[in-house]
Amino acid sequence: MDKTYFLTQSTSLTLVITISLIFAFLGIYHSKKFRGINNYLTANRNIGLFSLTTSLVASALGAWILFGPVAAATWGGVGAVIGYALGTAFPMIFLIYFGKKIRKEFPKGSSLVEFMRKKFSKSLFKFILLMTIFYMFIFLCAEVTAVAVLINYISGTELWITALIVLVATLSYTLYGGLRASIFTDNIQMIVIGVLLFVLISIISSSSGDNFSFSLVNEKNPQLISSKYIPGYTAGLTFFIAVAATNLFHQGNWQRVYAAKDYQILKTGLIISFFIIVPIVFLMGFIGMVSFSMDPSVRPDLGFFNLLLKDQTEILSLLIVVLGLALTISTVDTLVNAISSLFVVDGKPTFKLDKKTDYLKISKYFILILSVIAFGVASKGFDILYLFLLADLFCCAFVVTVFYSFYNKVDEKNAYVSIIIGLIAGFLMFPFPDFSKSLLVGVIFPTDIFSPFIAQSLLFLSFLVATFLPVIILKIKFR
Repeated sequence: MDKTYFLTQSTSLTLVITISLIFAFLGIYHSKKFRGINNYLTANRNIGLFSLTTSLVASALGAWILFGPVAAATWGGVGAVIGYALGTAFPMIFLIYFGKKIRKEFPKGSSLVEFMRKKFSKSLFKFILLMTIFYMFIFLCAEVTAVAVLINYISGTELWITALIVLVATLSYTLYGGLRASIFTDNIQMIVIGVLLFVLISIISSSSGDNFSFSLVNEKNPQLISSKYIPGYTAGLTFFIAVAATNLFHQGNWQRVYAAKDYQILKTGLIISFFIIVPIVFLMGFIGMVSFSMDPSVRPDLGFFNLLLKDQTEILSLLIVVLGLALTISTVDTLVNAISSLFVVDGKPTFKLDKKTDYLKISKYFILILSVIAFGVASKGFDILYLFLLADLFCCAFVVTVFYSFYNKVDEKNAYVSIIIGLIAGFLMFPFPDFSKSLLVGVIFPTDIFSPFIAQSLLFLSFLVATFLPVIILKIKFR
Protein backbone atom coordinates (compact mmCIF):
# COMPACT_ATOMS: atom_id res chain seq x y z
CA MET A 1 0.00 0.00 0.00
CA ASP A 2 1.44 3.34 -1.08
CA LYS A 3 1.90 6.01 1.53
CA THR A 4 -0.27 9.11 1.24
CA TYR A 5 1.79 12.30 1.24
CA PHE A 6 0.76 15.83 2.13
CA LEU A 7 2.02 17.38 -1.14
CA THR A 8 2.71 16.09 -4.62
CA GLN A 9 6.34 15.78 -5.61
CA SER A 10 5.94 18.34 -8.39
CA THR A 11 4.49 20.93 -5.99
CA SER A 12 7.19 20.25 -3.41
CA LEU A 13 10.01 20.40 -5.96
CA THR A 14 8.69 23.61 -7.49
CA LEU A 15 8.67 25.21 -4.05
CA VAL A 16 12.15 23.91 -3.12
CA ILE A 17 13.65 25.18 -6.38
CA THR A 18 11.86 28.55 -6.18
CA ILE A 19 12.82 29.29 -2.57
CA SER A 20 16.41 28.16 -3.09
CA LEU A 21 16.80 30.27 -6.24
CA ILE A 22 15.32 33.33 -4.53
CA PHE A 23 17.88 33.17 -1.73
CA ALA A 24 20.70 32.49 -4.21
CA PHE A 25 19.68 35.48 -6.33
CA LEU A 26 19.35 37.80 -3.33
CA GLY A 27 22.73 36.72 -1.94
CA ILE A 28 24.57 37.19 -5.23
CA TYR A 29 22.85 40.46 -6.11
CA HIS A 30 23.50 42.05 -2.71
CA SER A 31 27.13 40.98 -2.44
CA LYS A 32 28.04 42.39 -5.87
CA LYS A 33 28.41 45.75 -4.10
CA PHE A 34 30.66 44.30 -1.41
CA ARG A 35 33.59 42.48 -2.94
CA GLY A 36 37.02 41.79 -1.45
CA ILE A 37 38.51 39.52 1.18
CA ASN A 38 37.43 41.71 4.12
CA ASN A 39 33.78 41.42 3.11
CA TYR A 40 34.19 37.69 2.50
CA LEU A 41 35.62 37.06 5.97
CA THR A 42 34.18 39.71 8.30
CA ALA A 43 31.67 41.79 6.25
CA ASN A 44 34.15 44.69 6.53
CA ARG A 45 33.51 44.81 10.33
CA ASN A 46 30.53 47.06 9.72
CA ILE A 47 27.38 45.11 10.68
CA GLY A 48 24.64 46.91 12.60
CA LEU A 49 22.38 45.66 15.40
CA PHE A 50 19.44 44.35 13.35
CA SER A 51 21.55 42.46 10.83
CA LEU A 52 23.83 41.04 13.52
CA THR A 53 20.95 39.84 15.70
CA THR A 54 18.91 38.24 12.93
CA SER A 55 22.04 36.58 11.55
CA LEU A 56 23.06 35.17 14.94
CA VAL A 57 19.59 33.73 15.53
CA ALA A 58 19.03 32.43 11.99
CA SER A 59 22.44 30.74 12.02
CA ALA A 60 21.78 29.12 15.40
CA LEU A 61 18.30 27.81 14.54
CA GLY A 62 18.67 25.18 11.86
CA ALA A 63 16.18 22.56 10.69
CA TRP A 64 17.24 20.54 13.74
CA ILE A 65 14.80 22.52 15.92
CA LEU A 66 11.92 20.79 14.13
CA PHE A 67 13.22 17.38 15.22
CA GLY A 68 15.79 17.51 18.07
CA PRO A 69 14.04 19.27 20.98
CA VAL A 70 10.74 17.62 20.06
CA ALA A 71 12.25 14.14 20.33
CA ALA A 72 14.41 14.88 23.38
CA ALA A 73 11.38 16.05 25.34
CA THR A 74 9.66 12.66 25.01
CA TRP A 75 12.27 10.92 27.17
CA GLY A 76 14.13 13.72 28.95
CA GLY A 77 11.09 15.79 29.84
CA VAL A 78 11.19 19.44 30.79
CA GLY A 79 14.77 19.07 32.02
CA ALA A 80 15.97 18.09 28.56
CA VAL A 81 14.01 20.95 27.01
CA ILE A 82 15.51 23.54 29.37
CA GLY A 83 19.01 22.13 28.85
CA TYR A 84 18.56 22.14 25.07
CA ALA A 85 17.27 25.72 25.05
CA LEU A 86 19.95 27.09 27.37
CA GLY A 87 22.70 25.10 25.67
CA THR A 88 21.76 26.58 22.30
CA ALA A 89 21.50 30.13 23.59
CA PHE A 90 24.15 30.33 26.31
CA PRO A 91 27.11 30.74 23.96
CA MET A 92 25.62 34.16 23.20
CA ILE A 93 26.26 35.11 26.82
CA PHE A 94 29.75 33.59 26.78
CA LEU A 95 30.57 35.52 23.62
CA ILE A 96 29.79 38.81 25.34
CA TYR A 97 32.87 38.30 27.51
CA PHE A 98 35.09 36.26 25.22
CA GLY A 99 34.13 38.48 22.29
CA LYS A 100 35.15 41.62 24.12
CA LYS A 101 38.55 40.17 24.98
CA ILE A 102 39.30 38.78 21.52
CA ARG A 103 38.23 42.01 19.75
CA LYS A 104 40.41 44.05 22.10
CA GLU A 105 43.54 41.87 21.95
CA PHE A 106 43.28 40.88 18.30
CA PRO A 107 41.20 43.59 16.54
CA LYS A 108 42.16 42.57 13.01
CA GLY A 109 41.41 38.88 13.48
CA SER A 110 38.56 36.84 12.05
CA SER A 111 38.65 33.42 13.74
CA LEU A 112 39.08 31.74 17.11
CA VAL A 113 41.82 29.50 15.74
CA GLU A 114 43.72 32.57 14.55
CA PHE A 115 43.63 33.85 18.13
CA MET A 116 44.76 30.45 19.42
CA ARG A 117 47.84 30.64 17.17
CA LYS A 118 48.98 33.56 19.28
CA LYS A 119 48.44 31.55 22.45
CA PHE A 120 49.88 28.25 21.22
CA SER A 121 52.45 29.05 18.58
CA LYS A 122 53.65 25.53 17.67
CA SER A 123 51.03 23.00 16.66
CA LEU A 124 48.14 22.83 19.13
CA PHE A 125 46.20 25.34 17.03
CA LYS A 126 46.23 22.77 14.19
CA PHE A 127 44.55 20.28 16.52
CA ILE A 128 41.93 22.91 17.39
CA LEU A 129 41.48 23.75 13.70
CA LEU A 130 40.92 20.08 12.77
CA MET A 131 38.37 19.60 15.55
CA THR A 132 36.51 22.79 14.58
CA ILE A 133 36.24 21.81 10.92
CA PHE A 134 35.17 18.28 11.85
CA TYR A 135 32.38 19.58 14.07
CA MET A 136 31.08 22.05 11.47
CA PHE A 137 31.23 19.43 8.72
CA ILE A 138 29.07 17.08 10.81
CA PHE A 139 26.69 20.00 11.41
CA LEU A 140 26.56 20.59 7.64
CA CYS A 141 25.71 16.93 6.98
CA ALA A 142 23.03 17.01 9.68
CA GLU A 143 21.30 20.10 8.28
CA VAL A 144 21.22 18.88 4.68
CA THR A 145 20.02 15.46 5.81
CA ALA A 146 17.31 17.01 7.99
CA VAL A 147 15.78 19.10 5.20
CA ALA A 148 15.99 16.19 2.75
CA VAL A 149 14.17 13.93 5.24
CA LEU A 150 11.59 16.67 5.88
CA ILE A 151 10.75 17.13 2.20
CA ASN A 152 10.66 13.35 1.76
CA TYR A 153 8.20 13.08 4.67
CA ILE A 154 5.97 15.79 3.23
CA SER A 155 5.98 14.76 -0.44
CA GLY A 156 7.99 11.58 -0.95
CA THR A 157 10.66 13.46 -2.93
CA GLU A 158 13.88 11.48 -3.09
CA LEU A 159 16.49 12.62 -0.60
CA TRP A 160 19.23 13.30 -3.13
CA ILE A 161 17.10 15.76 -5.12
CA THR A 162 16.45 18.08 -2.17
CA ALA A 163 20.05 17.77 -0.96
CA LEU A 164 21.41 18.68 -4.39
CA ILE A 165 19.15 21.72 -4.87
CA VAL A 166 19.83 23.13 -1.41
CA LEU A 167 23.59 22.63 -1.61
CA VAL A 168 23.98 24.05 -5.12
CA ALA A 169 21.86 27.11 -4.36
CA THR A 170 23.60 27.84 -1.07
CA LEU A 171 27.10 27.29 -2.42
CA SER A 172 26.41 29.57 -5.40
CA TYR A 173 25.88 32.69 -3.34
CA THR A 174 27.96 31.89 -0.25
CA LEU A 175 31.18 31.10 -2.12
CA TYR A 176 30.61 34.23 -4.20
CA GLY A 177 29.66 36.76 -1.54
CA GLY A 178 31.06 35.25 1.67
CA LEU A 179 29.95 36.53 5.06
CA ARG A 180 28.32 39.62 3.59
CA ALA A 181 25.97 37.46 1.48
CA SER A 182 25.34 35.09 4.38
CA ILE A 183 24.34 37.86 6.79
CA PHE A 184 22.10 39.60 4.24
CA THR A 185 20.17 36.43 3.43
CA ASP A 186 20.03 35.58 7.16
CA ASN A 187 18.11 38.84 7.70
CA ILE A 188 15.41 37.77 5.26
CA GLN A 189 15.43 34.15 6.37
CA MET A 190 15.01 35.13 10.03
CA ILE A 191 11.95 37.24 9.23
CA VAL A 192 10.47 34.28 7.35
CA ILE A 193 11.39 31.88 10.18
CA GLY A 194 9.96 34.16 12.88
CA VAL A 195 6.64 34.73 11.09
CA LEU A 196 6.14 31.07 10.16
CA LEU A 197 7.05 29.74 13.60
CA PHE A 198 4.59 32.16 15.20
CA VAL A 199 1.83 31.19 12.76
CA LEU A 200 2.40 27.44 12.94
CA ILE A 201 2.76 27.28 16.74
CA SER A 202 -0.39 29.41 17.09
CA ILE A 203 -2.25 26.96 14.84
CA ILE A 204 -1.05 24.00 16.92
CA SER A 205 -2.10 25.77 20.11
CA SER A 206 -5.59 26.66 18.86
CA SER A 207 -6.27 23.29 17.21
CA SER A 208 -5.13 21.35 20.26
CA GLY A 209 -7.35 23.37 22.60
CA ASP A 210 -7.03 22.47 26.28
CA ASN A 211 -4.59 19.68 25.39
CA PHE A 212 -1.89 22.26 24.65
CA SER A 213 -0.93 22.56 28.30
CA PHE A 214 1.24 21.14 31.03
CA SER A 215 -1.97 19.72 32.57
CA LEU A 216 -2.21 17.13 29.80
CA VAL A 217 1.46 16.20 30.21
CA ASN A 218 0.99 15.92 33.96
CA GLU A 219 -2.04 13.66 33.45
CA LYS A 220 -0.53 11.35 30.81
CA ASN A 221 3.23 11.46 31.51
CA PRO A 222 3.78 13.11 34.92
CA GLN A 223 7.40 11.96 35.04
CA LEU A 224 8.28 14.38 32.20
CA ILE A 225 7.61 17.40 34.42
CA SER A 226 8.39 15.87 37.79
CA SER A 227 11.14 17.39 39.91
CA LYS A 228 12.03 13.85 41.02
CA TYR A 229 12.63 12.55 37.47
CA ILE A 230 16.42 11.94 37.45
CA PRO A 231 16.72 11.40 33.65
CA GLY A 232 15.37 14.93 33.23
CA TYR A 233 18.32 16.37 35.14
CA THR A 234 20.93 14.25 33.39
CA ALA A 235 19.38 14.92 29.97
CA GLY A 236 19.25 18.65 30.65
CA LEU A 237 22.88 18.79 31.75
CA THR A 238 23.92 16.57 28.81
CA PHE A 239 22.34 18.86 26.25
CA PHE A 240 23.54 22.00 27.97
CA ILE A 241 27.17 20.86 28.16
CA ALA A 242 27.28 19.36 24.67
CA VAL A 243 25.44 22.07 22.74
CA ALA A 244 27.04 24.98 24.58
CA ALA A 245 30.55 23.57 24.15
CA THR A 246 30.16 22.90 20.43
CA ASN A 247 28.65 26.29 19.66
CA LEU A 248 31.60 28.01 21.30
CA PHE A 249 33.78 26.52 18.53
CA HIS A 250 31.40 27.55 15.75
CA GLN A 251 33.47 29.77 13.44
CA GLY A 252 30.25 31.37 12.18
CA ASN A 253 29.72 32.87 15.63
CA TRP A 254 33.30 34.17 15.81
CA GLN A 255 33.00 35.76 12.38
CA ARG A 256 29.98 37.67 13.61
CA VAL A 257 31.86 38.71 16.76
CA TYR A 258 34.38 40.42 14.50
CA ALA A 259 31.76 41.65 11.99
CA ALA A 260 29.87 43.80 14.53
CA LYS A 261 30.40 47.52 13.98
CA ASP A 262 31.40 48.02 17.63
CA TYR A 263 31.35 46.18 20.94
CA GLN A 264 28.09 47.73 22.16
CA ILE A 265 26.28 46.47 19.07
CA LEU A 266 27.85 43.04 19.59
CA LYS A 267 26.80 42.90 23.25
CA THR A 268 23.24 44.04 22.59
CA GLY A 269 22.86 41.69 19.62
CA LEU A 270 24.05 38.71 21.65
CA ILE A 271 21.69 39.49 24.55
CA ILE A 272 18.68 39.88 22.25
CA SER A 273 19.63 36.67 20.42
CA PHE A 274 19.72 34.79 23.74
CA PHE A 275 16.19 35.88 24.62
CA ILE A 276 14.89 34.95 21.17
CA ILE A 277 16.50 31.50 20.98
CA VAL A 278 15.49 30.24 24.45
CA PRO A 279 11.68 30.45 24.05
CA ILE A 280 11.76 29.09 20.49
CA VAL A 281 13.68 25.94 21.43
CA PHE A 282 11.66 25.55 24.64
CA LEU A 283 8.35 25.79 22.76
CA MET A 284 9.47 23.14 20.28
CA GLY A 285 10.35 20.83 23.16
CA PHE A 286 7.02 21.54 24.85
CA ILE A 287 5.24 20.60 21.61
CA GLY A 288 7.13 17.29 21.72
CA MET A 289 5.78 16.56 25.23
CA VAL A 290 2.22 17.46 24.19
CA SER A 291 2.37 15.31 21.05
CA PHE A 292 3.79 12.36 23.00
CA SER A 293 1.07 12.72 25.65
CA MET A 294 -1.69 12.84 23.03
CA ASP A 295 -0.38 9.93 20.97
CA PRO A 296 2.66 8.00 22.28
CA SER A 297 2.68 5.80 19.16
CA VAL A 298 3.91 8.67 16.97
CA ARG A 299 7.64 8.66 16.15
CA PRO A 300 9.17 11.08 18.71
CA ASP A 301 10.98 13.37 16.24
CA LEU A 302 7.79 13.85 14.17
CA GLY A 303 5.71 15.25 17.03
CA PHE A 304 5.62 18.80 15.62
CA PHE A 305 4.36 17.59 12.24
CA ASN A 306 1.88 15.17 13.80
CA LEU A 307 0.09 17.96 15.66
CA LEU A 308 0.23 20.37 12.75
CA LEU A 309 -0.72 18.06 9.90
CA LYS A 310 -3.28 15.80 11.52
CA ASP A 311 -5.90 17.09 9.06
CA GLN A 312 -3.45 16.80 6.12
CA THR A 313 -3.77 20.49 5.22
CA GLU A 314 -1.95 21.35 1.99
CA ILE A 315 -1.43 25.01 2.90
CA LEU A 316 0.24 24.07 6.17
CA SER A 317 2.43 21.58 4.33
CA LEU A 318 3.60 24.36 2.02
CA LEU A 319 4.40 26.57 5.00
CA ILE A 320 6.40 23.77 6.63
CA VAL A 321 8.48 23.33 3.48
CA VAL A 322 9.24 27.06 3.37
CA LEU A 323 10.12 27.05 7.08
CA GLY A 324 12.39 24.01 6.71
CA LEU A 325 14.21 25.55 3.75
CA ALA A 326 14.69 28.91 5.47
CA LEU A 327 16.02 27.20 8.61
CA THR A 328 18.37 24.97 6.64
CA ILE A 329 19.75 27.48 4.13
CA SER A 330 20.39 30.08 6.86
CA THR A 331 22.49 27.53 8.74
CA VAL A 332 24.20 25.92 5.75
CA ASP A 333 25.42 29.26 4.32
CA THR A 334 26.89 30.11 7.73
CA LEU A 335 28.70 26.75 7.91
CA VAL A 336 29.98 26.96 4.33
CA ASN A 337 31.41 30.43 4.81
CA ALA A 338 32.76 29.56 8.27
CA ILE A 339 34.72 26.53 7.01
CA SER A 340 35.94 28.46 3.97
CA SER A 341 37.11 31.37 6.12
CA LEU A 342 39.07 29.05 8.42
CA PHE A 343 40.90 27.66 5.41
CA VAL A 344 41.67 31.16 4.12
CA VAL A 345 42.87 32.54 7.45
CA ASP A 346 44.59 29.50 8.93
CA GLY A 347 45.62 27.68 5.76
CA LYS A 348 48.99 29.40 5.35
CA PRO A 349 50.40 28.69 8.84
CA THR A 350 48.93 25.17 8.73
CA PHE A 351 50.04 23.97 5.31
CA LYS A 352 52.87 26.42 4.55
CA LEU A 353 52.44 26.22 0.79
CA ASP A 354 54.02 28.46 -1.81
CA LYS A 355 53.76 32.20 -1.07
CA LYS A 356 51.76 32.75 -4.24
CA THR A 357 49.12 30.20 -3.21
CA ASP A 358 45.56 31.53 -3.45
CA TYR A 359 44.06 30.14 -0.24
CA LEU A 360 40.64 31.62 -1.02
CA LYS A 361 40.49 29.63 -4.24
CA ILE A 362 41.72 26.46 -2.53
CA SER A 363 39.17 26.95 0.25
CA LYS A 364 36.35 26.89 -2.32
CA TYR A 365 37.61 23.60 -3.77
CA PHE A 366 37.84 22.23 -0.24
CA ILE A 367 34.24 23.26 0.46
CA LEU A 368 33.08 21.64 -2.77
CA ILE A 369 34.70 18.35 -1.72
CA LEU A 370 33.06 18.50 1.72
CA SER A 371 29.73 19.36 0.08
CA VAL A 372 29.95 16.30 -2.18
CA ILE A 373 30.45 14.14 0.93
CA ALA A 374 27.56 15.90 2.71
CA PHE A 375 25.42 15.27 -0.38
CA GLY A 376 26.28 11.57 -0.22
CA VAL A 377 25.38 11.37 3.48
CA ALA A 378 22.09 13.22 2.98
CA SER A 379 21.20 11.13 -0.10
CA LYS A 380 21.40 7.94 1.92
CA GLY A 381 19.44 9.40 4.82
CA PHE A 382 22.03 8.20 7.31
CA ASP A 383 21.25 8.79 10.95
CA ILE A 384 24.22 10.92 11.91
CA LEU A 385 23.10 11.65 15.47
CA TYR A 386 25.78 9.33 16.84
CA LEU A 387 28.51 11.05 14.83
CA PHE A 388 27.13 14.40 15.97
CA LEU A 389 27.42 13.27 19.60
CA LEU A 390 30.99 12.19 18.91
CA ALA A 391 31.77 15.67 17.55
CA ASP A 392 30.19 17.10 20.72
CA LEU A 393 32.55 14.97 22.81
CA PHE A 394 35.56 16.40 20.95
CA CYS A 395 34.40 19.94 21.66
CA CYS A 396 33.79 19.15 25.32
CA ALA A 397 37.37 17.90 25.73
CA PHE A 398 38.76 21.10 24.20
CA VAL A 399 36.48 23.74 25.66
CA VAL A 400 37.94 24.30 29.14
CA THR A 401 41.59 24.29 28.06
CA VAL A 402 40.98 26.63 25.12
CA PHE A 403 38.94 29.20 27.02
CA TYR A 404 41.01 28.90 30.19
CA SER A 405 43.91 30.11 28.05
CA PHE A 406 41.98 33.33 27.32
CA TYR A 407 42.72 34.54 30.82
CA ASN A 408 45.65 32.40 31.98
CA LYS A 409 48.99 31.46 30.50
CA VAL A 410 48.89 27.80 29.49
CA ASP A 411 51.94 25.81 28.44
CA GLU A 412 51.28 24.08 25.11
CA LYS A 413 52.47 20.71 26.38
CA ASN A 414 50.18 20.92 29.41
CA ALA A 415 47.30 21.97 27.16
CA TYR A 416 47.85 18.88 25.01
CA VAL A 417 47.90 16.67 28.10
CA SER A 418 44.66 18.07 29.49
CA ILE A 419 42.84 17.72 26.15
CA ILE A 420 44.09 14.20 25.43
CA ILE A 421 43.24 12.99 28.93
CA GLY A 422 39.77 14.54 28.60
CA LEU A 423 39.29 12.82 25.24
CA ILE A 424 40.49 9.41 26.44
CA ALA A 425 38.35 9.53 29.57
CA GLY A 426 35.35 10.70 27.57
CA PHE A 427 35.83 7.92 24.99
CA LEU A 428 36.02 5.31 27.73
CA MET A 429 32.60 6.40 28.99
CA PHE A 430 31.08 7.23 25.58
CA PRO A 431 28.25 4.78 24.82
CA PHE A 432 28.20 2.38 21.88
CA PRO A 433 25.56 3.08 19.17
CA ASP A 434 22.93 1.06 21.07
CA PHE A 435 23.72 3.09 24.24
CA SER A 436 23.79 -0.11 26.34
CA LYS A 437 27.48 -0.08 27.22
CA SER A 438 30.81 1.70 26.70
CA LEU A 439 34.46 0.65 26.56
CA LEU A 440 34.79 1.08 30.33
CA VAL A 441 31.30 -0.03 31.32
CA GLY A 442 30.51 -3.34 29.68
CA VAL A 443 33.75 -4.14 27.83
CA ILE A 444 36.77 -3.54 30.08
CA PHE A 445 34.65 -4.11 33.19
CA PRO A 446 31.27 -5.89 33.39
CA THR A 447 28.24 -3.64 33.58
CA ASP A 448 26.87 -5.24 36.73
CA ILE A 449 29.71 -3.92 38.93
CA PHE A 450 28.55 -0.36 38.26
CA SER A 451 25.54 1.34 39.79
CA PRO A 452 22.37 1.55 37.65
CA PHE A 453 22.83 5.33 37.46
CA ILE A 454 26.24 4.98 35.80
CA ALA A 455 25.08 2.25 33.42
CA GLN A 456 22.05 4.33 32.37
CA SER A 457 23.85 7.70 32.11
CA LEU A 458 26.84 6.91 29.91
CA LEU A 459 26.33 9.79 27.47
CA PHE A 460 25.92 12.31 30.28
CA LEU A 461 28.95 11.01 32.17
CA SER A 462 31.13 10.94 29.03
CA PHE A 463 30.42 14.62 28.38
CA LEU A 464 30.85 15.48 32.06
CA VAL A 465 34.22 13.71 32.30
CA ALA A 466 35.51 15.05 28.96
CA THR A 467 34.59 18.61 29.96
CA PHE A 468 35.72 18.81 33.57
CA LEU A 469 38.62 16.36 33.89
CA PRO A 470 40.88 18.81 31.96
CA VAL A 471 40.08 21.37 34.69
CA ILE A 472 41.63 19.07 37.30
CA ILE A 473 44.65 18.40 35.08
CA LEU A 474 45.23 22.12 34.55
CA LYS A 475 44.84 22.83 38.27
CA ILE A 476 47.40 20.15 39.11
CA LYS A 477 49.84 21.60 36.62
CA PHE A 478 49.44 25.20 37.76
CA ARG A 479 49.12 24.73 41.50
